[in-house]
Amino acid sequence: MTEEEKTLIAYRMKRARDAIEEAKMLFDAGHFNAYVNRLYYACFYAVSALLLTRDLSTSKHGYLRSLMHREFVKTGLIPKELGKYFDLLFDSRLEGDYGDFARFNADEVTGWNKHKNSSPTPRALSQN
Repeated sequence: MTEEEKTLIAYRMKRARDAIEEAKMLFDAGHFNAYVNRLYYACFYAVSALLLTRDLSTSKHGYLRSLMHREFVKTGLIPKELGKYFDLLFDSRLEGDYGDFARFNADEVTGWNKHKNSSPTPRALSQN
C-alpha cells in the first residue's frame, strides 16, 4: 500500500469519526433525520476506507453497499448483523433525505449507534 493510499484511508476514517460526533450532537438537539444522515455517512466513509485496503473504490453509494457485502459480509469478515445495520442506515438515509414527509423520531432511532464495537463504525471496520 502506498503512502498516498494510507493517507486517504486515515482521512476517510477521520471523516467517519467526525460524522459520529456530529450525529451525537444532532440527536441531542432533536434533529433525527440529520442524525440518521450522519450515522450513514460515518459508515459510508469507514466502508470506503475499508474498501481501499482491497484496492477498491467508488463514490456511488449503491455500488459501495454491494462491494461491502461481496467483499466483507459474504466472506464472513464482517458479521451479517453489521451488513444489515449498514442496509438499515442506507435505506433510512434515503428515506430521510429524499422522502416527502419523512420524519424520524427519538423512539425510532434511539440505539442506532449502540453498536460501538460491533457496528460498521470506524473502530469496528478498522479491526478487519
